[in-house]
Amino acid sequence: MLKRYIKLIRESRVYDVATVTPLVEAARLSRRFDNVIWMKREDLQPVHSFKLRGAYNRISALPPGELKHGVIAASAGNHAQGVALAARKLGVKALIVMPQTTPSIKVEAVRDYGATIKLVGDTYDDAYAWAAARSAEKGMPLIHPYDDPLTIAGQGTIGLEILEQHPADIHAIFIPVGGGGLLAGIAAAVKATCPAVKIIGVEPDEAPCMTEALKRGRRITLKQVGIFADGVAVRQAGKETYRIAREHVDEMLTVTTDEICAAMKDIFDDCRSVVEPAGALAIAGIKKYVEQTGVQGKSLVAINSGSNINFDRLRHVSERAEIGEQREALLAVTIPEQPGSFRKFCQAIGRRGITEFNYRYASEDKAHVFAGIRLQGGESERAELVEQLRSDGYPVEDMTDSELAKLHIRHMVGGRVPGLQDELLYRFQFPERPGALLAFLSSMGKRWNISLFHYRNHGADYGRVLVGIQVPRKSRKAFRASLDKLGYVYQEETDCPAYQLFLGNS
Repeated sequence: MLKRYIKLIRESRVYDVATVTPLVEAARLSRRFDNVIWMKREDLQPVHSFKLRGAYNRISALPPGELKHGVIAASAGNHAQGVALAARKLGVKALIVMPQTTPSIKVEAVRDYGATIKLVGDTYDDAYAWAAARSAEKGMPLIHPYDDPLTIAGQGTIGLEILEQHPADIHAIFIPVGGGGLLAGIAAAVKATCPAVKIIGVEPDEAPCMTEALKRGRRITLKQVGIFADGVAVRQAGKETYRIAREHVDEMLTVTTDEICAAMKDIFDDCRSVVEPAGALAIAGIKKYVEQTGVQGKSLVAINSGSNINFDRLRHVSERAEIGEQREALLAVTIPEQPGSFRKFCQAIGRRGITEFNYRYASEDKAHVFAGIRLQGGESERAELVEQLRSDGYPVEDMTDSELAKLHIRHMVGGRVPGLQDELLYRFQFPERPGALLAFLSSMGKRWNISLFHYRNHGADYGRVLVGIQVPRKSRKAFRASLDKLGYVYQEETDCPAYQLFLGNS
């Protein structure tokens, strides 16, 4: 298999449109982690991601007779731009099918390359189903984003470039993973020539489709995936990419949203470039790998896979980066409702900086505080601080790892309503399109009352919504059935301490 793939990789025509991107040292990260950390800058490609390589290699190999009706692809981002530019270069018409939820910046980027755009459904799966049907009906070749040998081979050229640019020993190459095309291509290229180099895939812990497939020994379909790292939000690994990964990938790592945000900041600090969340996965993976293994003095390579990110999302990234670096703790603390109690609480915190302070009167004798506290010593200092406050007599809940607290509660402190009955709390992912909220409200009908609603736009394809709903116990089974029928991703948070302290009614 490797002989076949190395031949395909070496024959790939990617350099008609792609560039040989630089391999640069991340000097600050290297010093911090006692290894030499390198970044392969695929974010510097003409479409700001590696996807151009595979798309062009696949389309350029098609016989002219198959191209008379043009090509078609389903994508909400980087693959769409790669196909559009490749088709323009080859003088071929391209139809790109995108979900209706796709941000306008991505739609316009694809249109700028001369492609025709069709908006279908709310998800990639909806768009792909429509594209596949159209392909069969019109005889238009369907350009798959990852599960095709020629697409995989095009991405594999990155592996050969790395080996040419870094002839000394490489300990490991860390690769972002969605469907697995980039992982499979680099694994094939590197293992065929330098089998001692470790190939390590990195996925968000919200979308670990390849991790789970390799763990279980078969491809699986995730019930749902997180949307923060949208470039790798894939429910099932490719058939061919899984086959290659099973034989030639040494390890898989998963990282959290906070760790991804911290890695985005690390990349900015080192080279003043802003990558998309998927583009920072490899750096986040390197940091976790070094912490877990204690490896020192090795050359570690990260693929910075892309930089197509909406500017609006950066505020969310900056909020989470400090937590990802374990430089901030979010604590819910109950303090006495009396003069001087705030000053006494600040004395208990010591000389640590306060990044956020939300206060709410709770009763005549107590108040609840939501505080962001700057840390120097990471997780161990956070644990010591919590223990210190408790020993000083303060009831404390550590909210640093609570998605509800980080996404919503910190912006809503002070929302208690006395006497409110039967309230349940849910987090939802709403498609960012007109009518999404109306569909939700219609599903509620007149049976249940919405008692709380909080939404923040993060510049992504989906909005994150917090909803409080009054549901009497006798109708809760019917209520949950209506949620399942609606089809939005949701999670109940009624028992979350952050809700109970700041919004709920005890």
